[in-house]
Amino acid sequence: MEAIKSKILLVEDDTNFGNVLKNYLELNDYVVELARDGILGLAAFRREKFDLCILDVMMPNLDGFSLAEEIRNIDPDIPLFFLTAKNMKEDILNGYRLGADDYILKPFDSEILLHKIKAILKRNVELNEKQNENFEFHIGKFHFNSKLRELNIKEQKFTLSPKENDLLKMLCEYKNDLLPREQALKKIWGSDTYFNGRSMDVYIAKLRKFLKDDETVEIVNIHGNGFRLVCEEAEA
Repeated sequence: MEAIKSKILLVEDDTNFGNVLKNYLELNDYVVELARDGILGLAAFRREKFDLCILDVMMPNLDGFSLAEEIRNIDPDIPLFFLTAKNMKEDILNGYRLGADDYILKPFDSEILLHKIKAILKRNVELNEKQNENFEFHIGKFHFNSKLRELNIKEQKFTLSPKENDLLKMLCEYKNDLLPREQALKKIWGSDTYFNGRSMDVYIAKLRKFLKDDETVEIVNIHGNGFRLVCEEAEA
């Protein structure tokens, strides 16, 4: 399946420069919409969904800073890059006050700009994945909140240690399936050495003690392969 390309709004009133930058970004697998001034840029932003905006500061009709304010009112989280030929401290500070992710002074190295764009888009993808990550689980009669590190059953509440929490979360993600021993060790302990393996066995024993109040729940040792969190009861 072909990867979805990130979409960039480029607002630049210098026709030649705008076209050159647009073509360069498109050659590097971005979809780019070029607007010639701030008014057209705002109209484009209201019309379509973008992953990042590159705004020239000095533009007719609506300057880059004013455009950024309008964009922020619509989407407070979208990454913003400012482009300018000016090297005035007050302008740069103003850009950052408006939530700029970067301030690029002309002339600039296109390759450096490309790396900055890649870095900020990668960061946003990772943040979105983390926000969308499931952190609440039902394990038989238990309710587990991995964000709060809390395991609840009836009136009882257990607060788990970080490693207990991480291990139980992985078991929940593989519920009724095999959690490979090596995978858990590398993710939680950093490596699958013998001593880390013995440490994980201790934490498995601790989790079994927490879960003993529900006989429908069991952590089964799959010899030589890993562990399986078995729950007879369906998720609530």
